[in-house]
Amino acid sequence: MDDFEAALGRAREHALAFLGGLDDRPVAATVTAAELRQRLGGPLPERGEPPAQVVDALVAATEGGHLGSAGRRFFGWVIGSPLPAALGADWLVSTWDNNAAIHASSPAGSVAEEVAGDWIKQILDLPRDASFAFTTGCQMAHFTGLAAARNAVLAARGWDVETRGLAGGPAIRVLATEHRHGTVDRALRQLGLGTDSLVALPTDAASRLQPETLARALGERDAPTIVILDAADLNVGAFDPFEALIPLARAAGAWTHVDGAFGLWARASRRYRDRTRGIELAQSWATDGHKWLNTPKDIGIAVVAEPAPHRAAMGLAASYIVRAADGARDAMDFTPDWTRRARGIPVWAVLRELGREGVEAMIDRCCDFAQAITTGIGAFEGVVLPAGAPSLNQGLVRFLDPRPGATDADHDAFTLRMVAAINAEGTAFFSTGQWQGRRTMRISVVGARTRPEDVDLTVAAVGRVLAAERAALQA
Repeated sequence: MDDFEAALGRAREHALAFLGGLDDRPVAATVTAAELRQRLGGPLPERGEPPAQVVDALVAATEGGHLGSAGRRFFGWVIGSPLPAALGADWLVSTWDNNAAIHASSPAGSVAEEVAGDWIKQILDLPRDASFAFTTGCQMAHFTGLAAARNAVLAARGWDVETRGLAGGPAIRVLATEHRHGTVDRALRQLGLGTDSLVALPTDAASRLQPETLARALGERDAPTIVILDAADLNVGAFDPFEALIPLARAAGAWTHVDGAFGLWARASRRYRDRTRGIELAQSWATDGHKWLNTPKDIGIAVVAEPAPHRAAMGLAASYIVRAADGARDAMDFTPDWTRRARGIPVWAVLRELGREGVEAMIDRCCDFAQAITTGIGAFEGVVLPAGAPSLNQGLVRFLDPRPGATDADHDAFTLRMVAAINAEGTAFFSTGQWQGRRTMRISVVGARTRPEDVDLTVAAVGRVLAAERAALQA
């Protein structure tokens, strides 16, 4: 135990020092990949070192190479910051080190995930008899939901894809919007459907798929069909009109899958819930725990309204797998992995820490901050809001090149230059995007730790950088 006490004691000290210093350090990384390789690399050691010394060496070698995404002013990609109970629970998951694939190898993990999955369905108000899976992230949540969809739409045409495969079977058509996330395309490749199966549907000026567009696409040919809808696209937080679209898809025999990586959590807020009206009519949903729920990374969530195709796509039987006699849940029947962490335990912990009221308050607070940051930056000279003020937690700004005769290409370049300069300044961190063919700075607020003073600090920092960059360009 001495080695464990020394290593874990040092890890605890380093972890608390890191968390305590997040607000005072640059949010962006401050070292290059070459520097990190030099520190971390070298010949494979011939002899081992004491565990505590290894922990100290790791911290020293990676200093400056970590983004402050766990802090209060990270507004880049949609990345949350782990809440205390979730982080503590995640440490314990690693300590217990059970394989949470089946109940027999992780009894506590199995039951905790069973409870956490039920709580997820309650707070998101999804069908209580739906099956669910805790995956590595929304990428594999899409894979899981779409695997169930593949099974169901082919079974409806008399084709058992789990035994016969795809070769020779009916070709599946996938209808998704032009604003779909790249993880959708990737899941289609992983599932053997290929991106040629995808029909990209145009959206309206608000980035929403309209019923007449979907109806026309559904009627174009008779094929097993999967429809993918957005619960908040990554640029402007647009929600498709589920109440009108899903009945159209179901009437045509199509399976409806919802990409709700972060936007599905709007259902937990009374202020924003109306945007998800009708979403419960879908057949599968994908979201993340490590975005708006603010668990540690490596936690996605798939929910499937029809457990039979879900289990058919994911389940496994083998003589050496011991099934629980009391009907306990085996996660392996619903997830694409075998050896796995008990990902439901941090979810259970964060829902215990926040409760329904805390989750709702966090969502509403993030949306308020996104509006304040976006409009605050938009008030500066030479800044435009291409999509207007945020309607949820996603904002877009575009920085205009101040030189006379500047073109759209110049504005694109200046926007990229501004994002790099803002991140280098260190107060806050943003990512770039592209919307309607033009470069933007994306503002994503999902971190539980962000406070009102962070809004003021961020807007002021952007103002200083903007003044300096405009002056440098005009000099």
